[in-house]
Order: sequence, then structure tokens, then C-alpha cells
Amino acid sequence: MARVTVEDCIDKVDNRFELVLLASHRARLISSGSPLTIDRDRDKNPVVALREIADETIAPDDLKEQLIHSMQKYVEVDEPEAEAVPLLGNTAAAATARSDNDTDVQFDRMSEEDLLRGLEGLVPPSNNSADDDERE
Repeated sequence: MARVTVEDCIDKVDNRFELVLLASHRARLISSGSPLTIDRDRDKNPVVALREIADETIAPDDLKEQLIHSMQKYVEVDEPEAEAVPLLGNTAAAATARSDNDTDVQFDRMSEEDLLRGLEGLVPPSNNSADDDERE
């Protein structure tokens, strides 16, 4: 690599090994079509990457995060905790039931008579095919 460019980058990235990793990652990004932040001046991609780091047009911390993210095989997604998800239905009653004892499961109880009264109130769908033909 260009010695002058490396010397300019040492004050931005202390570790030379890390500098090589970051510059090579940026050079790969440039090769894949990432926009340049400086003029190329007929330089090759590794030299352009080093010049970007030296001129501080690319933050080394951002490059490091991108490098780590590109090497990850399994990306962990931050999902809300189970306790943070609001409960459906009566939240006040569910919150008091949960606060009393977290291991007890509460179910709504319906008597057989209440179920029959509810079913009697339902209206069955019409099976009249003649009505359907007239509508069309």
C-alpha cells in the first residue's frame, strides 16, 4: 500500500492491522459500486479507500460496523420483550390477574345455558339459490 497514505491514516486508526481490514473492506465496497467521497485521480480502489480514511470523509467506526455486519451469518433482530407487548381484551383485569400470580392461567367461564341463549340469537345464512340467481 502507499506508504504516504498509510502514514496519514495512522492517526485516524491506531492499529495497522485494523487499518488494513477497514481499507480492504472499503475497497471492496468501491468495487461493488459504492459512491466515492473523494476524487479518484487515477488511483486504484485500495489507495482511494486509504485516502478517504485519511481525509476523514469516511468514519472508521462506520466502516468497522459495516465490516462486522458483512461478516455476520446470523443477524439478531431486536424484538420486544414478552412483557412489553400489550395484552388483548380487558387489560385491567388481565393485569390484576397477572400481578396476583404469574403461573395461574385465567379462563372465562360460560355456562351451558348462556351458550344456548347466544346460539339461539344467531341467524343462519340463507341457502336459497334462487335468491342468488336473481341478484346476478
